[in-house]
Amino acid sequence: MIYGYHRTSIIDQYLNRGIKEIEDFCKERDLKLARIYADQQTGKTFNRPCYMVLKRDMLCAGDTLIITEIDRLGRNKQATLKELRELQAMGVRLMILELPTTCQDFSNLGNEMAAMLMETVNNMLVELYASIAEAELLKKKKRQWEDIEAIKERGEWSKHGRPQYKKPANWDEVIVAWRAGEIQAVEAQRRLGMKPATFYKKAKEWI
Repeated sequence: MIYGYHRTSIIDQYLNRGIKEIEDFCKERDLKLARIYADQQTGKTFNRPCYMVLKRDMLCAGDTLIITEIDRLGRNKQATLKELRELQAMGVRLMILELPTTCQDFSNLGNEMAAMLMETVNNMLVELYASIAEAELLKKKKRQWEDIEAIKERGEWSKHGRPQYKKPANWDEVIVAWRAGEIQAVEAQRRLGMKPATFYKKAKEWI
């Protein structure tokens, strides 16, 4: 069976445009489209009513799912990569209209050869998307690092970085008493107004 899916989080004309694009593609290729499922909500999660029905109740091994763009499936990179792998494990072929390689016609091949090519295309798609997701993550980290370096060069890091923990005025007095066994750690923390983790960390740093 061949199914279509389209998602958008904006006005109806964009939802209808994507649906028509899938319908036109199937007409041009003489593909028998069973149904198009559509959701009009965010792509950050896959908890969408129509998509859940499609995946849980309709899609089976050997079926084909057509979408216009990878972003129409989902916008969260890691979640979408996980979804691609699950569809692959189900034996569902994914056709993405913006990626012509995924839309190659296997109908003139034997079942075994078609299945092998479908698996190859799906594997390539997963690897491609994983690479894109990783590249975007690295790019984001690089930009963050560059922003931090620029702030430091301008001498403004103290305004943006984590504030330095100031040593309490009674630190020396309390810490000497604690090390001499005159007071317990709990009492030392109370006098200093520190949490246990901070107390032990600073006890190592400041001594």
